[in-house]
Amino acid sequence: MNSYVTIGGTMRKKVLSLLAAAALLPGLAATAQAVDFKTKGVWIMNFEYGGGGNFMDRGRSVNGTQANRTTGWGRYNEDQFEAKSRVRLQLDAVASEALSGTVYFEIGRQYWGQAGNKSDAALGADGNNVIKIKHSYLDWTMPQTDVKIRMGIQRIFLPDYVTEASQAFDADTAGITVSVPVNEHLSLTGFWARAYNDNWAGNDNSPQSYLDNFDLFGLTAPLRFEGLNITPWGLVGAFGSNTFRKNDDFYGKNNDGAGALGVAPATYALNNGKVGRQIANAYSTIFWAGLTGEAVAWNPFRLAWSFNYGQSDTGVETLNRKGWYGSLLAEYSMDWGVPGIYGWYTSGDDGNVKNGSERMPTIEANNESTNGLDSFGTLGTLTLGRDTLLGSTFVGTWGVGARVKDVSFLDKLKHTLHANLLGGTNSPTMAKYIKGQKDVDGQTLFRPDVTPGSMGDFNTANYYGLYLTSRDYAAEFGVTSTYQMYDNFKIVVEANYIALWLDQSKDVWGGYTTTSGSRMGGVTTQDAWNVNMSFIYKF
Repeated sequence: MNSYVTIGGTMRKKVLSLLAAAALLPGLAATAQAVDFKTKGVWIMNFEYGGGGNFMDRGRSVNGTQANRTTGWGRYNEDQFEAKSRVRLQLDAVASEALSGTVYFEIGRQYWGQAGNKSDAALGADGNNVIKIKHSYLDWTMPQTDVKIRMGIQRIFLPDYVTEASQAFDADTAGITVSVPVNEHLSLTGFWARAYNDNWAGNDNSPQSYLDNFDLFGLTAPLRFEGLNITPWGLVGAFGSNTFRKNDDFYGKNNDGAGALGVAPATYALNNGKVGRQIANAYSTIFWAGLTGEAVAWNPFRLAWSFNYGQSDTGVETLNRKGWYGSLLAEYSMDWGVPGIYGWYTSGDDGNVKNGSERMPTIEANNESTNGLDSFGTLGTLTLGRDTLLGSTFVGTWGVGARVKDVSFLDKLKHTLHANLLGGTNSPTMAKYIKGQKDVDGQTLFRPDVTPGSMGDFNTANYYGLYLTSRDYAAEFGVTSTYQMYDNFKIVVEANYIALWLDQSKDVWGGYTTTSGSRMGGVTTQDAWNVNMSFIYKF
């Protein structure tokens, strides 16, 4: 969904020289074509230190030695201390209010000291680098109307007045967006997004690029009244039977393809070969509907809500997915800050793996926004700090919490504090499938006592985090402080802590005896914490 340009030494210097030249263009105008060039950008330098967050499956014996499989920070191979940076540069070519073009480059995130194409931040920093074309689109207005059209690689997302970040769809993707103002109260925005196409390599039974596209069509209808804003929305799509195929496996692993995207069912509880041969429809369909809004008529009191429902249908019940999410927020603006309370609930898997998943499907959710309800458990920060410890979204969880936003006692310094209590909504029975204690139709999916390294862990069960059952709980505490040193420069300091309580009984994550008679250990956890400081220059 993102385009990359790999640039060697000399060519890279030329490209960076062009970018530097583009930065000088705001004060100039290409008078021959009457086009103004405008630039925007953001530099982020991030330094962080964290600990804990290790979740271990213990007890498997390999050559007489106990072997621990660790996830948590190990998911991304992070060190306890890391320094990172990212640069984004946007160039707008503006012919008029009715016509403009935009290209948006991104360099990084770069992990300081890390060599190779991903970071190129080791000593010398002179190897190949990767410049990502984050956005590249054309904006134009239909003559004699107020209809605005955007074409190209852009951010397309669904609204949510509670979390400020969609729990269903929020992505950089190629597509077309059309915005139409209807009257003073109603406007419409429709879009088509081509998420995937022409990526299937082909095999003897299916030719290259055959049935491998994924297209989405969405509509939002914001309604604006005095003291009340409501936005109903809908999203439908279809993906071909080869869209996510990995050799003969339709969904691949749960940490890539459809699993990572969030539209796969409980693939961690199904035999991979069986998954690959069970797709019935040439095109699987996917559908969401939602309603979100806010009431501000009683200002300074604000009430916000959101409800989403989504489902995917492959033609085979075992591989389908459907579920819902709801949230509510109440807050009150005061001179010294904005205190508020909130809660959310999402559906979770039941104990039957043959009827598909009961978790709401998602696509790149929370991708380009900040989840206003937390900053550590899910994708809750844009400062390059660590997050997603529990999951990329709230799917499969419930939670209640309180926060105080924008607390300020000193000029240019603001603080936001939050505390959340949450738990899982998935059936404890699913834990038995994940740890290999329970099988499907006589097929044991994960055999930790037989095949080292094949054990299912929480990370593969729930991409971007942990799989929490209804008997698992966590608490999150966080504070974010922002000092606006200059108009275009701020320093952000975040401190977060997550305490985790997993059910250690044999029926959930505790030890058990395998069919071969060997004794398996339980799961140990460590509370996670993280402190990071970001220096952000935005112009």
